[in-house]
Amino acid sequence: MPLATDHEPTIAAISTPPGIGGIAIIRMSGTIALQIAQRIFRPRNSRISFDSFPTGKTVFGEIHDSGQLLDEAVVIFFRSPHSYTCEDLIEINCHGGPVNTRLILDLTLQNGARLAGAGEFTRRAYLNGRIDLTQAEAVADLIHAKTQRAGRVAASQLQGALTRKIEVVRDELMQTLAHLEAHIDFPDEDISPDTRAKLHGTIINAQQFAQSLIRSSRNGRILREGLRTVITGEPNVGKSSLFNLLLGSDRAIITPLAGTTRDTLEEILSIDGVPLVLIDTAGIRHTEDVIEAEGIRRSQQAREAAELILEIRDAREFVQTGADVATNPDPRNLCVWNKSDLLDDQQKKLLDVNGIFVSAQTGEGIETLKKTILEKIGFQSMDAGAEEFLVNTRQRDCLMRAVKSLDHVLSSFEADQPLELITMDLRSACSVIGEIAGKTSTEDLLDRIFSSFCIGK
Repeated sequence: MPLATDHEPTIAAISTPPGIGGIAIIRMSGTIALQIAQRIFRPRNSRISFDSFPTGKTVFGEIHDSGQLLDEAVVIFFRSPHSYTCEDLIEINCHGGPVNTRLILDLTLQNGARLAGAGEFTRRAYLNGRIDLTQAEAVADLIHAKTQRAGRVAASQLQGALTRKIEVVRDELMQTLAHLEAHIDFPDEDISPDTRAKLHGTIINAQQFAQSLIRSSRNGRILREGLRTVITGEPNVGKSSLFNLLLGSDRAIITPLAGTTRDTLEEILSIDGVPLVLIDTAGIRHTEDVIEAEGIRRSQQAREAAELILEIRDAREFVQTGADVATNPDPRNLCVWNKSDLLDDQQKKLLDVNGIFVSAQTGEGIETLKKTILEKIGFQSMDAGAEEFLVNTRQRDCLMRAVKSLDHVLSSFEADQPLELITMDLRSACSVIGEIAGKTSTEDLLDRIFSSFCIGK
């Protein structure tokens, strides 16, 4: 694995979001970070010298450019290796105005730093051994978490939960590999039946664990990105009313007139910590109105791209036609009968066995709808402990390649193939599993991972 060295340039970037705020942070990391700070920062306490600059403590002072005051600031110095990057690291906390923040950043660049690339601070933390690759990816997941539940999963993986479990499995496979290679070196000694059964069991356990992680990747993606959920149906069935009720705000315009919604609206909805990208759409019908027709076209596009479709219908239609009303056979579809508040007690007796009935007006049935959504997408029954090991797309790809290699190992093992063939596939599985935590990595892989990070992280 390549390592960051003393020859790497000192990097600098603004680590806080752009805009106006109470505080902004400019971060520097590298061998001359402290020297740059010495040139531009003057501690208010004259007894503090840079030769004995306190580590991990705040120092109040002023930022100067050629004697001109730019801002007051609080500076924190983290001495290598006790920093986020394992390098000397300076954090300048200044007032959060975009002008002075940019001036201070430019000042660090004029004094020898280079502008950091996307995710370069975290990349150096990985290259210098402070974190592994799954933890680096968890940093990005934590920053972009859309719900508390997603944040909790990211925080767990930031602490190395996934890596620890994977390392246990990889170590067991490495021991199995060493055992088989020893038998190759001493071909006169056969593998005893008990030993063979133990080795076989180890491989099966590793394969089953990898397969369970692969199954978790869909839920991991939903927690990271949100599930695209489209509310669709004919005009005036209450789509926008349900959209507003689920969000708890008047996001969509509601009128008695059919065709009020002319475009798609997107908002993030959290149901028990599971993020849904909730999309309100125009009512589907034939129309000569050019604007409404464009809205309907966009609605159909949104429906095609949806992972979950809430098809809204008028509950009075169900009462009038009974159970013969055809429902969409699309597995993504969930039929929701709205306006149940307009039914009398006798009519409501029909509602117990035929789908989900709600009232966007009174809120009746909404909790049942939320529970049904979680059940449909596989979160209601998921063991909370399993959330520690929700893998991303890259990790899933590694696991699928590992399972393929382990399949070959098992087939060769059961067919009494030469140990040389078995160890070749087993070594490949160990290598691929090692990729997950970054035991083996390439520059192209690191570029792909860290390019999705924000500048300054």
